[in-house]
Amino acid sequence: MRDSPPFRADHVGSFLRPARLIEARDQRARGELSAEELRQIEDECITEVVRNQEKVGLRGVTDGEFRRFMFHLDFLEQLDGVKVTEGDFLARFRRSDGTEVEYSPPRMEVAGPIRHSRPIQGDDFDFLASQTSQTPKVSIPAPSMLHFRGGREAIDQDTYPDLDQFFDDLTAAYREEIADLAERGLRYIQLDDTNLAYLCDPEVRERTEARGDDPDELTRLYCRLVNDAIRDRPDDMVATVHLCRGNFQSAWVSQGGYEPVAEILLNDMAVDGFFLEYDDERSGDFAPLRFLPEEKMVVLGLMSSKYPRVEPADEIKKRIEEAAAYAPVSQLALSHQCGFSSTAHGNLLDEDDQWRKLERTVEVASDVWGL
Repeated sequence: MRDSPPFRADHVGSFLRPARLIEARDQRARGELSAEELRQIEDECITEVVRNQEKVGLRGVTDGEFRRFMFHLDFLEQLDGVKVTEGDFLARFRRSDGTEVEYSPPRMEVAGPIRHSRPIQGDDFDFLASQTSQTPKVSIPAPSMLHFRGGREAIDQDTYPDLDQFFDDLTAAYREEIADLAERGLRYIQLDDTNLAYLCDPEVRERTEARGDDPDELTRLYCRLVNDAIRDRPDDMVATVHLCRGNFQSAWVSQGGYEPVAEILLNDMAVDGFFLEYDDERSGDFAPLRFLPEEKMVVLGLMSSKYPRVEPADEIKKRIEEAAAYAPVSQLALSHQCGFSSTAHGNLLDEDDQWRKLERTVEVASDVWGL
């Protein structure tokens, strides 16, 4: 029995958007719904997704990220100083069958001083907390999400001639947001960081070096940014970080085991747990878990949110045993490798598949650890 998060059966946070919600967002974009009318529909859909999470036995509950278009953009664009423009970079996401999905994500730039002038997730958390008797969790993008893709060129040099001042302002804004959420009662927060997982990829590391950045120093920097962001959280607030190699319409961007970042990440980042992607060979083996300190947890993302197949229980248990050769089973838990809908587009499965897969998560966790 584990009474505090991360829970033995846990999940990253996002869920497939119901058709009703997708249509309502389209109507809002066309000017056919008011913001208040859209929020009412979001409330109703969140109430339903909360009930479904409780029904399958999850103890950490999110709002499914139903109020967001992308897992990171909707949060970061609410910081003063952040400017969002049309994407000028065509990303190629790959699927396991060899097909590709092309997408040009919006571009974020830092055009002025970073400030936290108002609560970002506060009202959303209040509603979530009012709908569940379990532990409400809020997922927000890690601070590195405002740096890695654009680097120095995406940060206005007149505003921030010294990048250290940018990082100080960025983490100060995070501390103010987390303080507001803590005052409202939040005790389980997750920071989503794709960049640390991308730095596991040899090709990405080469490109990073080519632009003048040291991948190991970036790993240390991104750990420091998380630490600075969460340093004033209450003693009873659990903080975790989630690493992902891309999750867009069941496709991915990067690959490579955790060995290049594991020792720095697992030891330097002052979080309580790590959600690590481990659903296929792209994530490498479990050997990097040997660096896990005894006071931290790893939530093994052994199940895939990308495909409808429900992994057999015995298959999952075997992989947990393999991981336990490097880290005590008492420090392990189970989840899918990522959310089911990191963007509003969603992955290539349906809502029934989603819930059947989560039922299996709870079933296996109960067998292995007891719930």
